[in-house]
Amino acid sequence: MSRSEAAAAAAAAPRRARGEAESTYAWLRLLAALVISSIGGVGMWSVAVVLPAVQAEFGIARSAASLPYTVTMLGFGFGGILMGRLSDRFGIVVPVVIGAVTLAAGFFAAGAATSLWQFAAAQGLLIGFLGSSSSFAPLVADTSLWFTRRRGIAVAIVASGNYVAGAIWPPVIQHFVETAGWRQAYMGVGLFCLVTMLPLALAVRRRPPALEVTPGATRTARWSERPLGYSPAQLQWILFAAGISCCVAMSMPQVHIVAYCGDLGYGAARGAEMLSVMLAAGVVSRLASGWISDRIGGLRTLLLGSTLQGLALLLFLPFDSLVSLYLISGLFGLVQGGIVPSYAIIVREYFTPKEAGARVGTVLLATLLGMALGGWVSGAIFDLTGSYQAAFANGVAWSVINMSIAGWLLRRAARRAAA
Repeated sequence: MSRSEAAAAAAAAPRRARGEAESTYAWLRLLAALVISSIGGVGMWSVAVVLPAVQAEFGIARSAASLPYTVTMLGFGFGGILMGRLSDRFGIVVPVVIGAVTLAAGFFAAGAATSLWQFAAAQGLLIGFLGSSSSFAPLVADTSLWFTRRRGIAVAIVASGNYVAGAIWPPVIQHFVETAGWRQAYMGVGLFCLVTMLPLALAVRRRPPALEVTPGATRTARWSERPLGYSPAQLQWILFAAGISCCVAMSMPQVHIVAYCGDLGYGAARGAEMLSVMLAAGVVSRLASGWISDRIGGLRTLLLGSTLQGLALLLFLPFDSLVSLYLISGLFGLVQGGIVPSYAIIVREYFTPKEAGARVGTVLLATLLGMALGGWVSGAIFDLTGSYQAAFANGVAWSVINMSIAGWLLRRAARRAAA
């Protein structure tokens, strides 16, 4: 190829990428990604449903029976980084295929387990690390590469997949646990994942247009060697800290609302209803925040969501009547659901798209670690004080930390834009 032909190809690449972005195919691909996420997300919720049955069959304590959930979430978080790297290198279809096969293998292995450690190993390694992890962070990052003007709402839609999974899968699995037993229910779920996710992988096999731009093509100014004046590694760690802090705060009501209602005398069933209201409102929040981020950007959306989350947590302190808790739970869901997807928008705004999968996976790992840490810390505070009041106050303090990080990054962005 001559130098003039190479220059012409470099000039045409951005136009071709813009033509592919937000096309009809991009929206159909988004729909397929949402369905994949909603199916693959079963691994996050199934273990909680079968926990009582597993505990009874293996004759173990509740704390031991909770171990598979812990290793599943840890596997889900760390697996997101691995699957993100595979997506960056080979395209999203590779993680999706791996996820479909390992989810099937994991559910079959867990369903055939004869001991707790076998069940936990299948949950953590096959279902969490290699299975469900492929259906969240890599899909969020990949979707962000297919949209420009409507990137926020697109990311919010696909990020809602794990909430959709949480709304759909638990009652379905519970039905089959009661009618066929938890082992048969697990094997049925594994087969369903295999026969549905593999065909859906074909719908997302095309590589994203942002990665097809040649090295000589124009780059967005924010994709610099020092985004916001930091090295990429420094900014990644700052976002990591932000992800932990926001989700330590977020975990307090999400993890403990059922127990809190039990302590107040309202019963666990009422707490479960409040959690359901919270998650359903979270879907609305994610979609609304996506729309907002398309207009104000990822950093401002993060700061807005973090501020509102802190204010919603404050409302749990003075109000504990049954009606007020339903209302506050719904309000909390409406303001916090868009926080996590905003990190994917920030990554796309300040890092090269060639690293989107790994960097989004790393930040989302931080949010999962924050949920795990916050759930434990809130329980520890309750054990020390005999009340959840201090735990709610702790959540507010972590929200302030997250607000401070978001505000600091936003000020740096404003200064650099004005320079």
